[in-house]
Amino acid sequence: MKMRDAFTCPLELVHDMIKGKWKPIILWRLRLGPTSLSRLEKDIDGITQKMLLEHLKELIDYGFVEKKTFDGYPLRVEYSLTEEQGRELLEALKIMQQIGIKYLKSHGKEDVLIEKGILPG
Repeated sequence: MKMRDAFTCPLELVHDMIKGKWKPIILWRLRLGPTSLSRLEKDIDGITQKMLLEHLKELIDYGFVEKKTFDGYPLRVEYSLTEEQGRELLEALKIMQQIGIKYLKSHGKEDVLIEKGILPG
């Protein structure tokens, strides 16, 4: 993760922080509450553990996600959105989700939304 020194505007900076296929999906999944690495891996179709760990590390470094390690055996780790930046970014993702829903509906793709469990069947 390398942050650019120069950018056009703060939006470009945030885009760099969450760009890619998986980061918004990871953040969206974390809206459901704290979860383990294995649960995230199961819930996000197609992501590899290596990619998941890499993106989680970046999201932690940017302050969107926190990692909590519990004592004991076996070792237990949970990931969750941070109260400030993580929850704030979630609000932007909710707006993007609604834009996607409206787009799919207006293009006759409600079946996709039903299949994914976003709309009732």
